[in-house]
Amino acid sequence: MNINMMNLPPSGWVARFASLAPAGEALDLACGTGRHARLLAARGHAVLAVDRKPEVLATAAGPGITTMEYDLEAEGAPWPFEAGRFAAIVVTNYLHRPLFPHLAASLRPDGILIYETFAQGNQVYGKPSNPAFLLAPGELLAMAAAGGLQVLAYEDGHIASPHPAQVQRLCAAGPSFAKTEARLDHGNLEKP
Repeated sequence: MNINMMNLPPSGWVARFASLAPAGEALDLACGTGRHARLLAARGHAVLAVDRKPEVLATAAGPGITTMEYDLEAEGAPWPFEAGRFAAIVVTNYLHRPLFPHLAASLRPDGILIYETFAQGNQVYGKPSNPAFLLAPGELLAMAAAGGLQVLAYEDGHIASPHPAQVQRLCAAGPSFAKTEARLDHGNLEKP
């Protein structure tokens, strides 16, 4: 395990939108060392942190966090979560396109999805460079639309830290999420 990954703070994108999640269970998918699981648990959510690597799950475990070792990409592996279960789903630095419809389906109607990963153009900065792991322009927007989600925020561009990368970011909500809950005039998007 890369020790530098253990010391990374939560993504600013995830931290910005985590306050919009209604009370309830949260999923940190492909959780890695658990930086976002800890953020969500600190906000009072019961968190399910899922990863296929047991060595990172040991680091992700903590108060309010249940870990689950599961390989979502294994041949024939079923999606293990029921529809409408999660108040929040967070996915960062991970892309497996067949999961998109399952993510939207497992989100509660008033829940939020926070997604951030690498996009086309990242190959000039290093890995990932394989097009299979890089989002096409607008791909997260299309995923949200196909899942019946409301887009609250979206970005597609370059970041300089923690290392140079090309990324796409999305915060989307289920169909019964009240957009009036997402107050833009607070400087930091949060519930009133």
